Amino acid sequence: MSAAAPAVALGLKANWKQFSLLVLINAFVGGMVGIERTVVPLIGAEEFGVASTTLVTSFIVSFGVVKACANLVSGQLADTWGRKRVLILGWLFGLPVPFIIISAPSWGWIVAANALLGINQGFAWSMTVIMKVDLVGPKSRGLAVGLNEFAGYLAVGVTAFLTGYLASRYGLRPVPIYLGVGYAILGATLSILLVRDTREHVRLELANHPKKQASPLSFREIFMLTSFGDRNLFAASQAGLVNNLNDGMSWGLFPLFFVANGLGIERIGILKAVYPAVWGIFQVATGPLSDRWGRKGLIVAGMWVQAAGLLTTAMTRDFGWWLLASLLLGLGTAMVYPSLIAAVSDASHPSWRARSLSVYRFWRDLGYAIGALSAGLIADFFGFAAAIAAIATLTFLSGAIVAVAMREPRSAAVVPTSADR
Repeated sequence: MSAAAPAVALGLKANWKQFSLLVLINAFVGGMVGIERTVVPLIGAEEFGVASTTLVTSFIVSFGVVKACANLVSGQLADTWGRKRVLILGWLFGLPVPFIIISAPSWGWIVAANALLGINQGFAWSMTVIMKVDLVGPKSRGLAVGLNEFAGYLAVGVTAFLTGYLASRYGLRPVPIYLGVGYAILGATLSILLVRDTREHVRLELANHPKKQASPLSFREIFMLTSFGDRNLFAASQAGLVNNLNDGMSWGLFPLFFVANGLGIERIGILKAVYPAVWGIFQVATGPLSDRWGRKGLIVAGMWVQAAGLLTTAMTRDFGWWLLASLLLGLGTAMVYPSLIAAVSDASHPSWRARSLSVYRFWRDLGYAIGALSAGLIADFFGFAAAIAAIATLTFLSGAIVAVAMREPRSAAVVPTSADR
């Protein structure tokens, strides 16, 4: 006689084992990006002699475009194939990445590796977010997203520091990139052996949801609604794009900017670690706070704190000020990141939430490519400081758009009615 399937229930307490496993797996997903934050721009400039800032940041453009497209299809694949299968597929694309970076004979190979990394991040990170939101139900979305992003971006920061330290001792390749080999193997193994799918949790939430979906929405309808049709979803999508636009700029430009101003690689590693580490740690607080205080205020204030951090970086030439700027940038992003994903989840019906999140993440991660490309072009023509200041201004304006356009739902668990749109 076969064992009965475990009962399905919503909530963090009821699902803490799977939730904790997904937190750990997302730390490995974040670590895959962390191996590149400090050393890869310097590999382009120093090992391959790429003089153009625009060309150096091309690896972020390939990453951002591919990740955005992977995000766009991830929700549909998750609903069709199941969350676990898409998570495993993401790791299969991620496994070759560190090996390609270690052995790349030219810059083009690094760009190609980042296309694979984009698929890895688009599938694997998307699934860890979606599965956690599935598990906890409507009352704790901010907490779920905060813990997910905490794990991912703390791993980015720790790995950025470790790769900077290792690079200062052993060179840019291959030793710092060995971390990525371990992350990829562990992440793939845990996903295959221990993760369980969460589609039954979605069915349970649907059965108890106060708003029954009259008819299924097409993907085109969900894309248009998330992008432009719903004022909260539009506000979140444009803010997500600008958030990752400034992150893409800092990823590509900051190491080059700091080197140009005489900073050594180990201290660059510290600055590149502080920003995502603060971002990751504070999301443990800002995610739950968005459940209590609402999403809008944290998003607006966070965008403006980011802008202050970027402007401080552009206007100063001292490690202490740059450290303060990194703290501000991390704090602002921690306020914004989980609040945006939770806001999109609030405004989406459970029957199409995964696809709506995939559209939001498409626009958000397209920001990597736009930010790296635009900042690279501005830096080539007007200098690093001008590029950083321009992105700071854009970040401030994005926060103002949220302040005007977004409306706070009556409660974090209530989906806005058509009258709210």
